[in-house]
Amino acid sequence: MAAVTASPAVRVRRIAGVVVLLVILAIVLYPLLWMVGTTLKSPQEIGSNLSIFPQQVTWQNFADGWNGLPGITFDRFFVNSTLIAALVVVANMASCLVTAYALARLRFPLRRLWFAIMIGTLLLPQHVLIVPQYVLFRTFGWINTPLPLVIPKLLATEAFFVFLMVQFMRGIPRELDDAAKIDGCSPYGVFRHVILPLSRPALVTTAIFSFIWTWNDFFTQLVYLNDPTTYTIPVALRTFLDSSGSNQIGPMFAMAVLSLLPVFLFFLAFQRLLVEGINTSGLKG
Repeated sequence: MAAVTASPAVRVRRIAGVVVLLVILAIVLYPLLWMVGTTLKSPQEIGSNLSIFPQQVTWQNFADGWNGLPGITFDRFFVNSTLIAALVVVANMASCLVTAYALARLRFPLRRLWFAIMIGTLLLPQHVLIVPQYVLFRTFGWINTPLPLVIPKLLATEAFFVFLMVQFMRGIPRELDDAAKIDGCSPYGVFRHVILPLSRPALVTTAIFSFIWTWNDFFTQLVYLNDPTTYTIPVALRTFLDSSGSNQIGPMFAMAVLSLLPVFLFFLAFQRLLVEGINTSGLKG
């Protein structure tokens, strides 16, 4: 059978569509590519050359950025960010999972009301709570420690992840729960042997978003971490502008590019499970 060929008008529309998409892609990627190219420019060239490509490649910005603060190298900030992000990921996965299981599967008084209140907290701006939280954590002596950034996550304060897991668990057939109960499982046994193994996509989605949001968080970490030895990467990047002005733009961009690598690799490793988790939790548009 002869192949169906598109008419010239259809081919022109397809080519025009591809050109438009390439132009939009170039506009979106230009700031990122310019930042990467700037890391390879000398301080004199950064202010005069707006091109993505450096006229003369230099790697000095990476060395200057790594040793940018007196007495502290940038690996300290990588360790601080990794520690806080890892603890937040574990805390969010554990607390949000058990909370979602209670709201999605168990029967207790005012369950719908508690769920509605939890959803309502999604509308509450974070900045409204920052002052009372700071006063509370200062009373506990937690300032300049990771505790204000990690301990609240153990109380399932991330309503978005609880909602995501509730939606996912509602898609798990209840017949599995009934079968487990016939085999003698308690509510804890149903959670351990049925819900937990089947919730892996939702857990991975929670882990990815928790890691990315915590890794890139600036405001909260700036409020609670005031000692340079406790700085995370976003807070440490700010010091390049505060200390020496525009002469530190190259080192700042060099460290910013390095800070993107863990997020990119983390997303790349779990991309398939992230899409699966979003599709099965009812969050897709």
